Amino acid sequence: MIRILSAEWLKLRHSRIGMVLAILPVISLLIGCFNYYFNRSALHNGWYSLWTQVSLFYGEFFLPILIAICCAFICRLEHMNRNWNMILAAPISITNLFVAKLFTVSMMIFAAQAFFMLMYWFAGQLFSIPGPFPKETVLWSLRGWFASISISALQLGLSIRLKSFSTPIGISLCAVFLGIGLYVLNLGMLFPYSLLTIGMGVLSQKGLTFAENIVFMIMNIFFILLLGTWSISRLKHKDVVSS
Repeated sequence: MIRILSAEWLKLRHSRIGMVLAILPVISLLIGCFNYYFNRSALHNGWYSLWTQVSLFYGEFFLPILIAICCAFICRLEHMNRNWNMILAAPISITNLFVAKLFTVSMMIFAAQAFFMLMYWFAGQLFSIPGPFPKETVLWSLRGWFASISISALQLGLSIRLKSFSTPIGISLCAVFLGIGLYVLNLGMLFPYSLLTIGMGVLSQKGLTFAENIVFMIMNIFFILLLGTWSISRLKHKDVVSS
């Protein structure tokens, strides 16, 4: 497992994926800050009002797209020159290979979340928002990161199966709108993309109860195991397609 993880990180060393991890959160935060600045007369809840603006674009659109990009990128090398055939023929565990990729993507998204929170704090200082930094937003960010692992398990499965770099990203964008619909119908706990909305407190800053937090965690673990098992099974028993 350690050797597989080392190989995954080695592939990222000289890549430009770090720029993507920084640029997308920056763009989403700039859009949110722009909205906050020009609507300050209607926004009177300080740090939380700023959160509603910056997290809306980041949590609903840019973060799911960023997850899809990371998953597609981390599978890109394997799709080149039919490297999947070499890997599948090597004496390594397919399960360990998938777990290593999922862990790598998760750490990339964790870094993006930390960078986003740092910029959120900086934006609050720039706008001279009174009051202490809300600790709840750190919890929301962590919950969003945990929900992102569920999405990563799905997106990795798609990126492993599909040679196209853009198709899994397009599927992710469609899933975002489906997730919003399910959230509106109060069925958010039943879909990974809706769980991201709930976890990040994007559309509602009302805190989850203890029971709701437990359900949130259980559903994420369920989706990680379910989608991870599906992805591993597809990789073990079917040839990788190029669409």
